[in-house]
Amino acid sequence: MRRVGILIAISCLLSTMALGSHAAGVDSSDSSEYLIKAGFIYNFAKLVEWPATAFAQPDSPIVIGVLGDDPFGTTLDRIVADKKINGRGIAVKRLKWSRDFKSYKDCNILFVSLSEKDHLDNVVEAMRLLPILTIGDAPGFAKRGGIINFTLEDNKVRFEVNVEAAKRADLTISSRLLTLAKIVQQVAADGRKSE
Repeated sequence: MRRVGILIAISCLLSTMALGSHAAGVDSSDSSEYLIKAGFIYNFAKLVEWPATAFAQPDSPIVIGVLGDDPFGTTLDRIVADKKINGRGIAVKRLKWSRDFKSYKDCNILFVSLSEKDHLDNVVEAMRLLPILTIGDAPGFAKRGGIINFTLEDNKVRFEVNVEAAKRADLTISSRLLTLAKIVQQVAADGRKSE
C-alpha cells in the first residue's frame, strides 16, 4: 500500500512537471523542473539508509549540500523546512568548488550542480568511499561514478541509479526507489563497464 502511495506521489509530480512546462515560459519550466528535483531529493532521503557512523549524534540533521551554482533558489529549503526523517531534521548548505573537499564531507547528500561539470570526476572520486549520496544532473553523472543522476525524457524528470556506487558508499537504497529508476553501471576510463 505504501509503495502505491509513493508511486502516485511521484506520478503526480511528473504530471505537474509535464503540464507546467507546456503552460509556462522557459523560466517557469526551469523552476518547475527544479521544484520536481527538490521533491525527489527529499524523497530520496526517505528511501536511503546511511550507516550509523554517517552521523555524529542520533539526532544530527541530514545535511544536503548544493555544490556550485544553485539551480533551486529557495525551493529546496522550502520543501525540507520543518521536515524530519527518522527523527532527524534536514539542513541545506551551499558549497563552492574546492580541492580540499573538507566541507563536502559534512554532507549526507551532495547535489553536484551542472556548473561543476569540469570537476565531476574529482568530486566523484573524493566522495567515492564516503557515506554520501551523490546526486547530479550532468549527462553521464551516474555512469561516471555518481549515485543518482537526474535526466529529462519527454519533458519529464527521471533518474538513473548506479547501485555499485551506492554499495561502495555503504548506502542502502530502498527497492521501492530502485523499481522507479533506470539502473546504470559505471563506465571505466577505457569505455568498458566497470566490474
